[in-house]
Amino acid sequence: MDKRKIIIDTDCGSDDAMAIAMALHDDRYEILFFTTVSGNVHAHQAAVNTLTTIERAGSYEPPVYIGCTEMLLKKLEYAYETHGQDGMGDIGLVPTRLKVTPGNGVLKILEALEAHEPNTIDIITLGTLTNIAVAMRLAPDTMRRVRRIVSMGTAGLGTGNVSPVAEFNIWQDAEAARIVTEFGAPLVYVGWDACLGDAMLGPDDLKRLTESGPLGRFAVECNRQLMEMNEQRFGYPCLDMADPAAMAAALEPDCIAECDEYYCEVDTSNGPSYGGVLVDTYRFSGKQPNAAICSKLHADRFKEYLFRTLGA
Repeated sequence: MDKRKIIIDTDCGSDDAMAIAMALHDDRYEILFFTTVSGNVHAHQAAVNTLTTIERAGSYEPPVYIGCTEMLLKKLEYAYETHGQDGMGDIGLVPTRLKVTPGNGVLKILEALEAHEPNTIDIITLGTLTNIAVAMRLAPDTMRRVRRIVSMGTAGLGTGNVSPVAEFNIWQDAEAARIVTEFGAPLVYVGWDACLGDAMLGPDDLKRLTESGPLGRFAVECNRQLMEMNEQRFGYPCLDMADPAAMAAALEPDCIAECDEYYCEVDTSNGPSYGGVLVDTYRFSGKQPNAAICSKLHADRFKEYLFRTLGA
């Protein structure tokens, strides 16, 4: 069976790590390589975390390339309070064997798209969209060879997690997100709301993962700091796994409960709504949709996919 080819672009923090491990254990797909971008942590630390995750996953070992280390215009504001100083819960996780592969991540994306037939590669983004935006500006014709882009980004149809309207990945580099949204390539945003409610991993889910073996335990332990934050925010130990939700939506579409196409506009103003994505749910603009918004998953299907790919 021909495997669908994917590239994963990540600012690898702890929820990225869980999503990456899931993808490495879905044998219907071939990850050509990973590219890292600054976001949760610096792009270099994201590469370290990606390599650590690949080793812990115990599957195959795609190359890891470093991409953009700065945002297009905005000063970086790392998510240390959510994922720890190292992005992985500050529990001392480092790779023991693997190293970064020389080469620029943005250029590697363009090279891969040129080397394969059009519409045969999906790009899955788990962090800020800086690498993708730069690639689109450098070589727009090449980027139109992508089959689709699935991005963990936006608040979906709900509220934000860094402001009342903005979700972190978009807010970190809204200028890049605006370029990607307006570019015209097939684009699916999996909103933060898709990982909330019944889709959150509760105490029973976390127990199942932790007791399943080394990979499940790693996936929970590296999210230690997020779990502590969530206990204060939601009142009980739980994980809102945005990147695993996006990965499930990309690789196991039966997980998707609600996903519709809308005209979307990214706010790049200097006001309090910076990084918010205006989703034209009632078609006020009269403009053609430019993105699909996945705002809800079937929680049971999502969790079973997560458990299956993480060996639980």
